Amino acid sequence: MNEALLEVRDLCVALPSGADRPFAVKNVSFSLAPGEILCIVGESGSGKSVSANAIMGLLPDAMKPKAGSILFKGSELLKQTEEQRLSWRGKDIGMIFQEPMSALNPIMQVGEQIAEVMAVHGTHSDKARHARVLELLAFVGLPDPERLRHSYPFRLSGGQRQRVMIAMALALEPAIVIADEPTTALDVTTQAQILALIKSIQRAMGMGVIFITHDFGVVAEIADRVAVMEKGILVEQGQAQQVLNQPQHPYTRRLIAAVPHLRAEERRSDQDVPLLQVKNLQKTYTLASGLFVKKRTLQAVNNVSFDVHRGETFGIVGESGSGKSTLGKCLVRLTAVEGGSLLFNGEDIAQLHENQFRPYRKKIQMIFQDPFASLNPRHKTGRIIMDGPLANGVSAAKAEKKARELLELVGLQSAAFDRYPNEFSGGQRQRIGIARALAMEPELLVADESVSALDVSVQAQVLALLADLQRQFNLAIVFITHDLRVAAQICHRLAVMHQGAIVEQGAPAQIFDAPQHPYTQQLIDAVPGKAWDSSAVVLS
Repeated sequence: MNEALLEVRDLCVALPSGADRPFAVKNVSFSLAPGEILCIVGESGSGKSVSANAIMGLLPDAMKPKAGSILFKGSELLKQTEEQRLSWRGKDIGMIFQEPMSALNPIMQVGEQIAEVMAVHGTHSDKARHARVLELLAFVGLPDPERLRHSYPFRLSGGQRQRVMIAMALALEPAIVIADEPTTALDVTTQAQILALIKSIQRAMGMGVIFITHDFGVVAEIADRVAVMEKGILVEQGQAQQVLNQPQHPYTRRLIAAVPHLRAEERRSDQDVPLLQVKNLQKTYTLASGLFVKKRTLQAVNNVSFDVHRGETFGIVGESGSGKSTLGKCLVRLTAVEGGSLLFNGEDIAQLHENQFRPYRKKIQMIFQDPFASLNPRHKTGRIIMDGPLANGVSAAKAEKKARELLELVGLQSAAFDRYPNEFSGGQRQRIGIARALAMEPELLVADESVSALDVSVQAQVLALLADLQRQFNLAIVFITHDLRVAAQICHRLAVMHQGAIVEQGAPAQIFDAPQHPYTQQLIDAVPGKAWDSSAVVLS
């Protein structure tokens, strides 16, 4: 094996006093060779990103490394001054951050931001920087580099922003690139493109790559070696095939057991009469208009039709921009419907005025994608859950009793009633969102990407909770997702959306085993690590 580019030895990073545990990272050791991809896997709070930021010297003052060693080409990084770190950070070790919209400067053109990396390190003349920016933008697969370099980050898609981040990380051809969850928020096809890009660049340039993720599908797709972290401790590491197919540590086994697989099971609804009938639904957006700007329209939902029965989970899958979330908002009347009908228990609710629709609000509830943004940070959990019933005439005593019962039902203790949303993890906040929706005793739940931001084990818990609640209350669920593995696991039937229209619908087994539409085939082909079947791994 080649001599290690990077060696992390017995790294310890303390947490601020008052935290749940004394160390964010404790006695962690691993190495990285040239031309190798090391995946560090674990849930939120496992210490993955802390380890990466310790290597880069980006930890806050309250979390400085207390012990251990980080050697880059034999040089000790932990003993360097910030001035010394500036000389190699970005030049010898680059980093691709998880959220490009936060990492990119919103008021600088992307070409200027890539050129800034070279300017900070005093490399390339102005003319050479311009040429290098165009070369990098083309290298990462962005169209029309000359035009795109003048764009601001907000004008780019998520996948394009992530490619710009990769271009910045590669600008000075570093020996190591650290990629911190760079594909977590991306659609399956964009994710596949970014993974293929990172892998091809790594091979072409002979870089070492540390890839941080909680997705074992990604690990199966690109990893040479794997390190698994739990609560700041590295519990298992080894060759990718060995860890994926013969995991040794109980925590690794639990993570793999929680990974949804693409093998869909046949599920049937016992109900004959649909609770919801969507017929030829239409929704159009006006994108731009003005004195010098030509008006453009987007058919966000185009002639969409499907039925949903009681006790059934109907999945809607597709990429960002396919119309999934707009459709979900139309179903709960958070956006106006322009054509077609929504028959709920046989009554058309599509064109009802707000006062006429109010009685239906409690029957059709939504679980939102982002539990951070959808819960009022200034209200306690109990108040958040009680608001809906109180607005519908339920007494305060009954609303509070119901809220405490629901908190227990979704796996949170009644004591959570008096706590604020910021005191909970992402998975716990999503449970609060579910409790809020159930407080209205709905007949239909619309779940919009409700597990996409969660770790794999927390995701499995929330999906199991939804399935249990569905059986208990005979709920109909419209489940919107871009994750085909999740759709295969929980949906009775599903529809594939593309450019506002449903291009294919049917039982998951039928769609995944014999997809008919080219777009569906493209989605399935893009699933990371689809050749690795987590359900076939021996976990006993």
